[in-house]
Amino acid sequence: MVFPSDVTALEGPARFHWDGQDLQAHLPGGFTLSVQPWSAQVVRVVLTPPGARPTVDWALAAGRDGFDRPAPGHVEEDASGAWLRLAGGLEVYASRHPPALRFQADGHPKPLAADDPQQPVGVRGRSLWLAKELPPQARCLGLGEKVGWLDRRGRRWLFWNRDVTPHLPDSDPLYVSIPLLLVEQQGCFYGLFFPNTHRQHLDLGATREDRLLWWADGGVLDYFLIAGPDLPRVVERYTRLTGRMPLPPRWALGFHQSRWGYRTAGEVEEVAGRFRELGVPCDALYLDIDYMDGYRVFTWHPARFPDPAGLVERLHRQGFRVVTIVDPGVKAEPGYRVYEEGRLRDAFCRDRNGEEFRGRVWPGTTVWPDFARAEVRRWWADQHQALLAAGVDGIWNDMNEPANFLEGTVTGTLERTVVHGPDAERPPDQRRPAEHDEVHNVYGLLMSQAAFEAQLRLRPGRRPFVLTRSGFAGIQRYAAVWTGDNSSWWEHLAMSIPQLLNLGLSGVPLVGADVGGFSGDCSPELLVRWTQLGAFVPLFRNHSSRESRRQEVWQFGPQALEVCRAFVQLRYRLLPYLYSLMWEAACTGAPPMRPLFWHYPQDPTAYRVQDAFLLGPYLLVAPVLQPQAAFRAVYLPDGEWVHWFRGEPAWGPGPAVVPTPLEEMPLFQRAGSPIPMGPAAQHTAQLAGDGRLAVRVALPRRRWEGEFSLELYEDDGESLAYTEGEFALRRLTVRLEGPGRLLVEAGPRHGRFRPARGAWDLVLEGAPGSPSGVWWQGQAVAPARQGLAVLDEALRTEAASPAWYHDGERARVVVRLPETPESVQLRVEWAG
Repeated sequence: MVFPSDVTALEGPARFHWDGQDLQAHLPGGFTLSVQPWSAQVVRVVLTPPGARPTVDWALAAGRDGFDRPAPGHVEEDASGAWLRLAGGLEVYASRHPPALRFQADGHPKPLAADDPQQPVGVRGRSLWLAKELPPQARCLGLGEKVGWLDRRGRRWLFWNRDVTPHLPDSDPLYVSIPLLLVEQQGCFYGLFFPNTHRQHLDLGATREDRLLWWADGGVLDYFLIAGPDLPRVVERYTRLTGRMPLPPRWALGFHQSRWGYRTAGEVEEVAGRFRELGVPCDALYLDIDYMDGYRVFTWHPARFPDPAGLVERLHRQGFRVVTIVDPGVKAEPGYRVYEEGRLRDAFCRDRNGEEFRGRVWPGTTVWPDFARAEVRRWWADQHQALLAAGVDGIWNDMNEPANFLEGTVTGTLERTVVHGPDAERPPDQRRPAEHDEVHNVYGLLMSQAAFEAQLRLRPGRRPFVLTRSGFAGIQRYAAVWTGDNSSWWEHLAMSIPQLLNLGLSGVPLVGADVGGFSGDCSPELLVRWTQLGAFVPLFRNHSSRESRRQEVWQFGPQALEVCRAFVQLRYRLLPYLYSLMWEAACTGAPPMRPLFWHYPQDPTAYRVQDAFLLGPYLLVAPVLQPQAAFRAVYLPDGEWVHWFRGEPAWGPGPAVVPTPLEEMPLFQRAGSPIPMGPAAQHTAQLAGDGRLAVRVALPRRRWEGEFSLELYEDDGESLAYTEGEFALRRLTVRLEGPGRLLVEAGPRHGRFRPARGAWDLVLEGAPGSPSGVWWQGQAVAPARQGLAVLDEALRTEAASPAWYHDGERARVVVRLPETPESVQLRVEWAG
C-alpha cells in the first residue's frame, strides 16, 4: 500500500479522448485527467474532481498561448492505454486501469516521473493525492527556501508560508513556498512544478523510500513535467513558465547595511558618515519599522524623521540609496489616512461574515489589504508615493506571509476562511472569490507585484528594487528574496549555502542571507567569515536585530574592519563579472550562484559538495565555516584552478587542503578563464560613466589547453533604456592552444551603449616570464617603455595603441588594448 489507509485510490478504466491538442482521460466518479502539451518538453497534467474549480495561475508569467507553440503530437491507443508522442520531445504513456502516467524523454532509457503503477492517484476529503516512483539513485533538489542540505530526499516538506524564528535543522516551512522539485536521475534532469497555491505536502521517500507522495489541502492535482535533459535547460524552461528576474539596478549588487534599531535620522546619517570615513564601500542603507509614526505604514515619524526628503537627499549626495520597510498590516485607526481610504474602497480582507478581519502586528489592531484584487494592488501601489516622493530608492516588504501576532490565532496568519477577491482582471474561469487557504501562499507575491508596479508607474524610467521575505513561485518577476530572521550562529552561516543554492535553482537569482545573522550576538571572527561569503552572494546585506549587539563592520576592532573592508572592496571590483551574470539570469534564469554540478554534471562528487559553490562558471568559492579554522578541504572539479590570493595552482577532480588565515578565504579561478573586473569604488554611482575594465586571466601551470568564454554585459546600470537596445554585449574568449600559446578574442560589440573608455587591460596572472611575442590583429606589438598601471585614469577617456608590459615581481603581463566595437584578436606566446 502506498497511500494511507484513509485515502481512496482512484480506479479505472479510463476512457481516452484526443482533440488534437490535449489528451483527456475520463475516470469513474466524474474525475477528469488532462494531459496538456505546452511544448515538446513541457507537459501540464491536471486531475479535476467533479465540480472543482481550476487552479488560479498566480505563479505563471504567461498562459499557454504565450509560452510556446504546442508540440505537434499524435496518440496511439490500445486495450492497455494510450501513448501521446510529441514531435522532437516527450512521450507520455497513460494506462487505462489504474490511471497512471509515465514520461519518456527522447534519448533517455528510463521513464521519468512515473506514477505508482498500482496506486497512482487518490482522494481524501478535499485532498487529492499523487504517488510517483522515486528511483534509488535519484537526487531531489530545488523546493525553494528550505533548511537542510542540497538533496531534499528523505524528508517530508510543507509549503505554507510562515513567520518563524529561530530556524532549526527541522524547521519547516519558512517564509517562501516554491513547489518546484528538480530530479537528477542517471544523469538526466527533469522538474515537477505544482502551481496549486493551497497548503501542499511533498514526501520525498520519508514514508516509503522508493516513492514520492504529493497532496494538498484543497484545489486540484495540477503539475508541470519539465524535461531537460540537463539542469540549465530545466531551469530555463521553468523560468519561461513563471517569469524571469528583470535586470536589477547596479546599486542592488553593492553592499547594503541594515539594522532594526536605527531609530533616528541622525543615527542613520552617523552610520553613513562612518562608512565614508573608514573607506568601506556601501550602496544602500535600510530603514526598518522605526522610521514610521507608530508603525503606521506609509508614514514618517515626525520627531525622529522630521525631514525625510532632506535626509534622503543628503544620503544621495554621499552615494547612498535608501530602502524603506513596508509591512502589509494597516493600523485599524479612525482618522489614519491609509486606513480610511482603504475602508472606503473596501480594500481590506473580510471574514466569512463580511466583516473586516482584524488581527495584531506592530501597530496594534490591524487589517490587511486584499492583494488578490487588482484594484487593491493599484491602490496599494499608489500609497508608495509617500515614500518615493521623499526620494526612497527601494522597497523592503516584510511580515507578508502575512504574519499575525493575535493571541488565539490558530495559524499565526489570517484565518483560513478569510475571503479574498474576486479579481475582475483574471481570466473568466479564474475570476472568483477565494478563501485565505488558497491565497495565503501568494499573498507576498501579490504584495511584491504592487510594490514593483508602484515604482514603474510613479518613478518611470528607473529600474525598481523590491526585497521580500515571503513569496511563491514566480516571485523573481518582482523581487529579490532574503532568507529571513536567521541567527548569528556558525551553523546558519553554513546552512545559507545550500539554502541560497536551492533558491537559485528554483528560479530566484537575486538572493541573500543576513550577513552576521539577524538574531543573537555576532563575534568578530563570525562577522569576518560571513562577510567573506557575502562578498560572493548576489544580495550582500548586513542586517541585525535591535536586541543584538551592533554589527557594522567597524564594531569588532581594527583587524576585523580591515579584512571586511578588503572583501567588500573585492566585491566592487568584481561587479562587471557579477553584473554580466545577472544579465544572464534575466535572459535564461541561470542563477549566478551555482552548485558545482551545474557545470560538472558528470562528476558524482560534485553533487555531494554542500560547503562551496561556483559564482558563474569560473570562480569557485569555498568559505570558512568553522571557528578558528587553520585549514579547510576544498573539492575541485576537473581542471586546473588557481588560488585567487596566493596564485598557487591546484588540480581536480579531487580535494585540496588550503590554509585559511583570517585575512583570506579559499577562492579559486579556473585557469585560462576571463574574469572582467572594474575599478575600486565607494559606491556604484562612482562607476556611472566610468567604464574602466580589466580582464583577469589566471594562466595555467601545466595544461595549456581548453577554451573559456564569457558574455560581458554593460549598460548605464540604472534606467530601463537597456530594454530598448541601450546596452553593450560582447563575447570574451580565451583559447589555450598549447604550452605557452594563448589566443584572446573579443567578439563584435552588440547594442547601442558605448562604454566610456578608450582602452581596456588584459591582465595575465602567473606569467611564466616575458612573452616572446604579442600580436594584435596579426601585427606585432612592442612592449611599453614603462609599466602599465592597471585601470588607470587614462583608460576612461583616451584611446590607446596596443602595448604590453611584463611585471616580473608580480609574475604578471598586462596588455593594453584599444576599445573598439569590431571583433579583435590578441595572441601571446612564450618561448620554451
